[in-house]
Amino acid sequence: MSTTFSTDSRVQNMFDILLDDEMEKDKREKAANNLIVLSREDAGAERIFQNNGVPLLLNMIETGKPEMILAAIRTLSGMCTGHKARAMAIVNMVGVDKMCSIMAVDNEEVALATCNLFQCINDSLTGGDKREYGKEEALVLDASKDLKTILLSLLEMVANKKVSGHGRDQALNLLSKNVPRKNKKDQDHSRTLFTIDHGLKKILKVCGQVSELPDQLPLTDNTQLIASVLLNKLYDDLKCDPERDNFRDICDQYIKYTIHAINTISGLLQGPFDVGNALVGHQGIIEMMVALCASEREVDQMVAVEALIHSSSKMSRASFIVTNGVSLLKDIYKKTKNERIKIRALVGLCKLGSAGGDDYSLRQFAEGSTEKLAKQCRKWLCNPQIDTKTRNWAIEGLAYLTNDADVKDDFVEDEIAMKAMFELAKSKDKTILYSVACILVNCTNSYEKKEIIPELVQLAKFSKQHVPEQHPKDKKDFIDQRVKRLLKAGVTSALAVMVKADSSILTDQTKELLSRVFLALSQDPKDRGIIVAQGGGKALIPLALEGTEAGKVKASHALAKIASISNPEIAFPGERVYEVVRPLVSLLQTDRDGMQNYEALRSLTNLAGFSEKLRVKIVKEKALPEIENYMFEENDQIRQAATECMCNLVTCKAVQDRYLQDGNDKLKLLVLLCGEDDDNLQSAAAGALAMLTAAHEKLCTKLTNVTTQWLEILQRLCIHTNPSIQHRGLVIVYNLLNSDNSELSKKLIESEMLEILSVIGKAADNPKRQDAIDAARMCLVKAMDLGLIKPFSTLQDGTGG
Repeated sequence: MSTTFSTDSRVQNMFDILLDDEMEKDKREKAANNLIVLSREDAGAERIFQNNGVPLLLNMIETGKPEMILAAIRTLSGMCTGHKARAMAIVNMVGVDKMCSIMAVDNEEVALATCNLFQCINDSLTGGDKREYGKEEALVLDASKDLKTILLSLLEMVANKKVSGHGRDQALNLLSKNVPRKNKKDQDHSRTLFTIDHGLKKILKVCGQVSELPDQLPLTDNTQLIASVLLNKLYDDLKCDPERDNFRDICDQYIKYTIHAINTISGLLQGPFDVGNALVGHQGIIEMMVALCASEREVDQMVAVEALIHSSSKMSRASFIVTNGVSLLKDIYKKTKNERIKIRALVGLCKLGSAGGDDYSLRQFAEGSTEKLAKQCRKWLCNPQIDTKTRNWAIEGLAYLTNDADVKDDFVEDEIAMKAMFELAKSKDKTILYSVACILVNCTNSYEKKEIIPELVQLAKFSKQHVPEQHPKDKKDFIDQRVKRLLKAGVTSALAVMVKADSSILTDQTKELLSRVFLALSQDPKDRGIIVAQGGGKALIPLALEGTEAGKVKASHALAKIASISNPEIAFPGERVYEVVRPLVSLLQTDRDGMQNYEALRSLTNLAGFSEKLRVKIVKEKALPEIENYMFEENDQIRQAATECMCNLVTCKAVQDRYLQDGNDKLKLLVLLCGEDDDNLQSAAAGALAMLTAAHEKLCTKLTNVTTQWLEILQRLCIHTNPSIQHRGLVIVYNLLNSDNSELSKKLIESEMLEILSVIGKAADNPKRQDAIDAARMCLVKAMDLGLIKPFSTLQDGTGG
């Protein structure tokens, strides 16, 4: 056997190419890709590992070339996935410090790839690995020490000056993803307590950084918000008051009255609000904010105004800030010459002004001033001369102001402003995802609406209670107009980019908002083509699979609307189409509303008609019992949709097996549905019967035993005025004649069926009914073959004239 084909020399060969400086670039790139692909299969990963792969990968990292480092890190990720023993060996050979130092490099791609490596290791060490190791497992594979080392090293990175902004982001993202419990039923939250003891001050330090001052930690635009999200998750994971008190005490001790303290409080207000809010109430903090607002230094004013804005998040709490803050902010807004401060003061005013939500009558400010504020925000948003952070604040202001119907209507008419917002939403700065999502939810009116019960409104008016009023521009035709404008301006492609944000800033709450927007956009079937063309189909899949319950249902419903009328290959390219099935099947649950059930059935019908592989996937996701259940439904539309779905599924062997089983009414139901008065329902039921009786002779006999009305129903199908239903009925008759049951064939021909067949079969050719005519002639020929009728010519003589 020649050496080049032996697997091991192949691995060796790849490394030789990669580590040879003289080799051409494209050969090295090809070898790097081959190595990554090889590491993703278990056998390949083992081969690399056994052939001195880890030291060689470390050599690649030592070259210091980003493309070599990326290839090595991605190969290690493949080798660590789903294999606990190998992952542990790699951790010890490479070293956690080494991995952290690679993640700390100022290169976004390298930081992200290393973060992914840590995630693969974590998943394998915490039980993402399903192998059986036998008795020595406990001895060999106790991963707790490694996991603790990793946790401490990540915490060490959080406040380390030598770590780049990208590295810090990924360290915080990893903590956010892996420290708090995924499921609150899980009792063990020791990782959270450990993180608070060893790392809370470090996270607070990140929140307190003021990038305009010298000597700060390197940060990206996203770092501080990622830190706030982590603080919130940690605080949320605590179980009892003493634990929460401890968290607050650490924050309290950390805050020394400086500009950094005020910024740290801003970070807490964007995370665990209660903790930040308690600190604002402390002696001296508000006074300090006021003093900073009056300072000559731009950065002092900026930090103070931002803290004021964040502390006015919740209406009941805002009352204190409203009384003191409004005059302060108005003062700054009028006096300052600095645009960056002006815009922040404006957002504070917007936020305090929108405390009434979308209630038309609860306006904090004089009529018309809201529109003035919004106009100013749009002006700033569209000005590329202003720095991005400041333009982001304009979006933040609009997130509050678009609660007002006049403002949202003006906004969607300003195409330049919309496009400017979409561009910012696609940028690397992810801190505005939530604000953009809020604006879109406001413009499409897709927020949770409280049911208004007319009797209660009368009662409230009578007792002089406040009644929320609806603005005329919040009525349906205005909303539809706005949706069309958003789609025209390219909202879908912006949403598709937002969904991909690989960061803990994309919280479940934000995902739910995006799902609501997608559902609102896809209401009109005419618009679904644009949504698909701009990548909306693909973007909905992750929203339907992860997030809040409400968010997943809304995203699944939007998926159903798109999948019911689109070509699945175009809407969900490649393997993605198989991921769509589970969210659609989840909408069949009986606690979902009728519209969701109906659209899910429609979309599954479309997918089932597309390929055998999709039919098998639908069966595998346990959709059949639900679909059969809806075939009994009282609602005509749902019953028809379920029957059509079944008609597209019956070519699947697993479905046929259910009809072959005894002791159920599945076949009887199909026969009876053929006798209903609704053309579409009859067509679907008869189509399913035609395919079932063609596939299994046993079902031909079974069909005649499930109900005494079978023959009458079959005859009615064969004389139906709708040619396609008539054709399906005649095919069923042919299948029965073609089965081995001579008794049955005889019974059919002795009934009025012979006359029906003769009349149809003797009709002149007619392109509109040709399928039915041909089927009837086939039945007659079959009956002659069976010797049940005389040859056709004598028949014609006997009945002619």
